[in-house]
Amino acid sequence: MEVVGEAETETEALKPCLLRRNHSREQHGVAASCLEQLRSKACDILAIDKSLTPVTLVLAEDGTIVDDDDYFLCLPSNTKFVVLASNEKWTYSNSDGGTAWITQESFDVDETDSGSGLKWKNVARQLKEDLSSIILLSEEDLQVLIDVPCSDLAQELCQSCVTVQGLQNTLQQVLDQREEARQSKQLLELYLQALEKEGSILSKQQEASASFSDKMDAVDAGSNRESTSEITLTGQVLTALKEKPAPELSLSSRDLEMVTKEDPKALAIALSWGLKKTETLQQACHQELSLRLQQVQSLSSLRSVSARRSSLSGEPREPKRAKQEPT
Repeated sequence: MEVVGEAETETEALKPCLLRRNHSREQHGVAASCLEQLRSKACDILAIDKSLTPVTLVLAEDGTIVDDDDYFLCLPSNTKFVVLASNEKWTYSNSDGGTAWITQESFDVDETDSGSGLKWKNVARQLKEDLSSIILLSEEDLQVLIDVPCSDLAQELCQSCVTVQGLQNTLQQVLDQREEARQSKQLLELYLQALEKEGSILSKQQEASASFSDKMDAVDAGSNRESTSEITLTGQVLTALKEKPAPELSLSSRDLEMVTKEDPKALAIALSWGLKKTETLQQACHQELSLRLQQVQSLSSLRSVSARRSSLSGEPREPKRAKQEPT
């Protein structure tokens, strides 16, 4: 009775598995209690030469190497294994779709023979392994996947046509966004070129204006040298007088006083203006300066009145001091 019990225990410990060689769809069913026993049976059933041992067992679905007995025992029954000899590497292929198991080398040969006809399959497999690789795909690769018939791409990715159609729509959106980004970049470059060109034109105009002013000064130097020599305004003040719509409001009181004291003819030459326009400007500066002086005088009067009232209110009080504790 004890011998029968041990036999039943050993039978229950056996795990049914499915074995096949790499690049083949022919499967063999075996039962083993551990990995070592499974490797031994695999070599016998699949007729693997002893010179190619030890063999490696990997999961057929994703190529995971199984080399731990505890992990092996956790796997479900009828798990599919691919048996790799010492000189082989696992390669993925879609056996459910009825396609043959092919190596990467043979795939490269087929791709070379058929041109770009199979290029989309390489890109599709890359996308299947990592969906986030969409952002790394070139625009050419994106267009290749978009142009592939939905049914063919669905078969390659093992997905439904509805899912693949949504994926192709997403790829089209990524392609459109890249095109929009390219166009935006081109527009920005054109805008910057236009700004640079405009700045160059303005710079030339300013140089021409300055040159004209210099010539006018040189021509007028003989007849009005004394007046011209009296110009004491800085370039910053002259620029403000030319460009500001109301320059008298942006100048300091000292600058206003200097403008009002300048000779109108000399100032007109410096600004390249007519004499009447220059006199109008000096008058506006004079009015603004007078207004500011009035404001200063009013403020000074208020301070004087306030000080007088404080003195008439009584004798000044002694400043308060902290109370000292008796010693």
